[in-house]
Amino acid sequence: MPTVEFEGHTFNVDEDGFIDDFNNWNEAWVRHVKQVEGIEELTDEHWKVIKVLQDYYKKNGIAPMVRILSKVTGYKLKKIYELFPSGPGKGACKMAGLPKPTGCV
Repeated sequence: MPTVEFEGHTFNVDEDGFIDDFNNWNEAWVRHVKQVEGIEELTDEHWKVIKVLQDYYKKNGIAPMVRILSKVTGYKLKKIYELFPSGPGKGACKMAGLPKPTGCV
């Protein structure tokens, strides 16, 4: 399994760069993904999406569908793509420490 070294932390990742275990998530991981995704500054809106994704994952064991994410955050899909240019699945779920989504997120 590949690893990522960032700010003194070592993260095991899959072939798509998703962290191997949600329990290994921390804010250094967020800063790493932010850099990889080319996001200049994390705002409260970014953190809201991250927290919603994490809370849903903790309760259900999967990432929420896009329409649920949109409904809970109050953000339209366009806004989520503005926050996470690579999308809710690749960018937002990766930053939140969730496994790579298998369905439509």
